[in-house]
Amino acid sequence: MFLAGVAQSSHAVSFALDSIAEWGKFPRFCVGVYRWGDKFFNTYDSAYVKGTGYKFNVKITTDSWFDFYNFMLPERTVMHMRSDPSTSIGAHLTYMAVSVGYDINFSRLFGGSHQARSRYNFGFNCSLFAAEFNYVSNDVGTRITSFGTDGKSISMKLPFDGINVSSWNLDTYYFFNHKKYSQAAAFGYSKLQQKSQGSPYAGISIYTQHFDFDFSGLPREMLDRLPSSWQNYQYNVKTHNFAFRLGYGYNWVLGKHWTIGVSESPVLGLKKGFINSSEEHLSFSLYNRLNASVVWNSGPWFAGMTGKCDVGLIYDKEHTFTNAFITGQASVGYRFNLW
Repeated sequence: MFLAGVAQSSHAVSFALDSIAEWGKFPRFCVGVYRWGDKFFNTYDSAYVKGTGYKFNVKITTDSWFDFYNFMLPERTVMHMRSDPSTSIGAHLTYMAVSVGYDINFSRLFGGSHQARSRYNFGFNCSLFAAEFNYVSNDVGTRITSFGTDGKSISMKLPFDGINVSSWNLDTYYFFNHKKYSQAAAFGYSKLQQKSQGSPYAGISIYTQHFDFDFSGLPREMLDRLPSSWQNYQYNVKTHNFAFRLGYGYNWVLGKHWTIGVSESPVLGLKKGFINSSEEHLSFSLYNRLNASVVWNSGPWFAGMTGKCDVGLIYDKEHTFTNAFITGQASVGYRFNLW
């Protein structure tokens, strides 16, 4: 009897960088460019910042936000407004430095506004710099919370539906202490801050503002105190803003699992557009962005809470208008690798 043994082998497709480099000259070139870019854009002092060991993460987030609108009018008249709370739930997928997500409004299911409100965001973050794009619109119910002479205004909860506002912003900024400070550790869940450290940063911000307020439905005694130049009791703003963003971020590391982050940045520049007028004007623009976070990490799991407050200023000879967009977010997620 003759017995013959046959050795068999099989090969699985691998997406590891070394395996991709073996596919040929062009794949090897792409891997080389990727490794160079990763080293150049994403190098840290390992005593202060380290990677999570995972390229991907997926997280579920819930957001609640308010808009505040404050008018200072002639004869020291003030009017304060606040939007109804809007709550959304969203899913976000991050691959290394790139994050995309989508949020939908579900507060109307619990007695909130029947009108939908969505936010869109895109973020890129590496050791050297960060880039962000955000869009938000607000046509949900709003309330006038106080009206009258400054210091003697009357508190109220007057429903106000004559509102339609939207804005978008594109920000890019560079971290000067990028070897030891990671914004992604506090707000992106993609790095781990090992020791407390901070960094100044600077960049460019481009943003638009679109505000439409129709006050014609207010009681006569309130209409009589609005500026006479507001035709048909309308307040309309549409501006394009070009500005410098200057700021500072700091991460506190508390024990093995916890990090607290704070980032503050005034945004100073010029605005061009229409401010309750049919004539286009060029003027000074002022905005401020404040972020804070608390992050917990344990292996592939992470969770965190972040707060964001954006405040803008619009003014002319007859009025001063400040608007604030305040967001609170809670997240829980899981990191993983596909290759």
